[in-house]
Amino acid sequence: MTKFVFYKRDGVYYGFRETGHTGFGEEGEDILCSALSAIPMLLINAIEVSFASDVDYKIDDDSADITFFARGALSEFESDEKKRYAVAGLMYAFYLQIYDLLEEYYDYIEISEVEE
Repeated sequence: MTKFVFYKRDGVYYGFRETGHTGFGEEGEDILCSALSAIPMLLINAIEVSFASDVDYKIDDDSADITFFARGALSEFESDEKKRYAVAGLMYAFYLQIYDLLEEYYDYIEISEVEE
């Protein structure tokens, strides 16, 4: 099972931790696991390149666990309201995408949230 912990402050999503393998398919051919790995890379590239906002992330090569923080979604780290809105919007879209996958693949994905 792949577990997601989403971090948010004042209702704004700004980070997540993804751990575990889905077990949906054979290793190397698990399409759900592939999707759950590809989506964070899109998020990293979009925030870093498109919005020139820092992303703190770590991908463990052995376990494929991902820790990700885009603090540019929070007002105390980003003064540019438009950039903050864009980063926060992408983070929320990512959360919604994972939540949509949860509805279909509930045996393979778990989501929790931490409000800080």
